[in-house]
Amino acid sequence: MDENLNELIKTAREIQIAKIEFIAASITVIGDGLAVVAAGLALEALENPIDQLPQKQSDRSKQLDSIQHNLDYYINELIQIRNRI
Repeated sequence: MDENLNELIKTAREIQIAKIEFIAASITVIGDGLAVVAAGLALEALENPIDQLPQKQSDRSKQLDSIQHNLDYYINELIQIRNRI
């Protein structure tokens, strides 16, 4: 009986550890995605001189809206993952 209980406790602990690993991996992927977006915006800022910015303000606004939409999506995904675990 004691052996079965120990095995159940060990299995439950392994499941908890796997859940934490899954959450950590999800957060890492989202963080990497944000880093890519930031690097892309930085590159664009370096490629486009300041005097060209007003002409492209609407494009930049569309980009930021798209980025915000993606961030909202990933945040909702994390919330769903958290709720499942």
